[in-house]
Amino acid sequence: MSQEQTSLFDIQEIDAENIRETLKEVYASLEERGYNPTNQIVGYLISGDPGYISSYKDARSKIQEIDRAKIVEILLLEFQKQNK
Repeated sequence: MSQEQTSLFDIQEIDAENIRETLKEVYASLEERGYNPTNQIVGYLISGDPGYISSYKDARSKIQEIDRAKIVEILLLEFQKQNK
């Protein structure tokens, strides 16, 4: 990019990508421990109880750093992208 072009910085897209990465890490951690990651994450999102997420590889801490509503929003946006 030349110095004459303006760079765009989209904080919402960066936040969304961070959430996607966190979900991938949490999913993988739950899977490694032998849990059904989908069921565990859904349980957490519905109830808010962090006990659904294992603390293995800091998965519980990572997912708690994100607002649950924001996670649902990202999941819905991803669903919409896949079904266009």
